[in-house]
Parts: sequence; C-alpha cells; structure tokens
Amino acid sequence: MKKVLVLGRGGAGKSTLAAHLAAATGLPLVELDKHFWAADLTPLSPDRWTAVQQRLTGPDSWILDGDLGPYDVLDVRLAAADTVIVLDFPLWTCAWRAARRSRENLAFWRWVLGYRRQSLPAIMAAITDHARTADVHLLRNPREVGRFLSQVTRSA
Repeated sequence: MKKVLVLGRGGAGKSTLAAHLAAATGLPLVELDKHFWAADLTPLSPDRWTAVQQRLTGPDSWILDGDLGPYDVLDVRLAAADTVIVLDFPLWTCAWRAARRSRENLAFWRWVLGYRRQSLPAIMAAITDHARTADVHLLRNPREVGRFLSQVTRSA
C-alpha cells in the first residue's frame, strides 16, 4: 500500500481516515480540495484537473484524500492507485457530520443526498474500468473503518 485513494460522500470521514492512514504508514497526505477549488470555490476545468492529478500521482507514494462529486475526473487517480478506499456511510451519518462541520452550498447537499444513486455507481464502474489491479475496500460504517485501520497499523 503505497498509492492510496480515499473516496466517499461528503461527511463520511475521508479526511479523518486519510490522516490516520498517513500517521500509521508514513505516506504523504494530499488533500485534493486544496488543489481543485479556486478561492471563489470555482472548480477547475476537467482538462486542468486531469493535468493537476497527473502531477499529484507522479511520486512513488501518496494518500489522495477527496471526492469531488460531479466535478471529478477519476481515471488518472484510479489508474495510479494500488489501494482504493470507498467510504459508503449512511446518509444520516454524513449529513449530521457535514452539518456540524460547516455550512455548505446547495450543490454540496445535492451531491450528498444523491450519492448512492448517482455518484457511487459511477465510482464503482470507474474502479472496474481504471483500477483493475488495485486493492479495493468498501467500508460502510465507522466500525469497519476502525478494523481496517487496525489491520493497517498492525502491518505497518
């Protein structure tokens, strides 16, 4: 596990998991939101985002934390990853966490609400198409995340 991609609905705990993984493995952590959104929260164009991802996936090891919903272009990250973690937590968990964390815009809430119907099937199809050799972990609740982190910590 040297090139790790963490995906999931807003509020699922991607950043928390990625930080714990970075601490346990020593892999460098990259928060994709910092590279994707302009100061006025305008997203990068798909072409620019693809170029940024090619640069970010160039090093020998990393943890890439982020799921940019309908704006995302996943194929570059998926093709480079050796491990893909998808957090598929219940809507109520993610909505509660997101509401406590910050005030989000309407587009964010639409993405959170429609994640299992729209984003998750597209993500799983993209994994099948672009990450054929990666280890894929679909974690559905905090208990499964805890078990996964324990396994990583023991093997690190």
